[in-house]
Amino acid sequence: MVKTKVVDDQTYIDKSVLCDIYQHAIENYPEECCGLIYGSELRKCRNIQNDLYAEDSKKYPRNARQGYTFSFEDMMFLNRNLDGENPVNIIYHSHPDVGAYFSREDYKRAVYEGNLIYPVDYLVIAVEKNNVSSSKLYRFKKNEFIEFMEYEGYQELMCEKINRKNQTNHNNAVSCIGVV
Repeated sequence: MVKTKVVDDQTYIDKSVLCDIYQHAIENYPEECCGLIYGSELRKCRNIQNDLYAEDSKKYPRNARQGYTFSFEDMMFLNRNLDGENPVNIIYHSHPDVGAYFSREDYKRAVYEGNLIYPVDYLVIAVEKNNVSSSKLYRFKKNEFIEFMEYEGYQELMCEKINRKNQTNHNNAVSCIGVV
């Protein structure tokens, strides 16, 4: 179960959720993974960037190692849930081998004519082969994305321990991993 909460204009992500997201990033390496956090749920989305690249590499010059695009089904889900009971509040994606920064391309895909396209925060995960070194949560303020939280990297034993505990004891009340 995913737990996110907003306290004093800060979003906290439960450790077990972060472990699930980190697993998603490691499983998709060397390609970018992408997904959504909404209410008390996590949706691992399908990155169709390679399909677009194969269809027309001039129109879509990035492959899935360099970018992500949600599938049609995932986009429909995102749009339907923005005004729902459990609205999407975080879009996440990984950056293979380049760090957890909010790139110029990320900005272009999140903002149109100076306005945020989706009213969400963005989590960027720094993934390398078999490891996540960190992740950072970004929020749009005054026409730019501000890093307002940084989370520790994947620690395999720690995540396995948390996931095992949550399977036997449905207690997900774990504090956030780190704050900038």
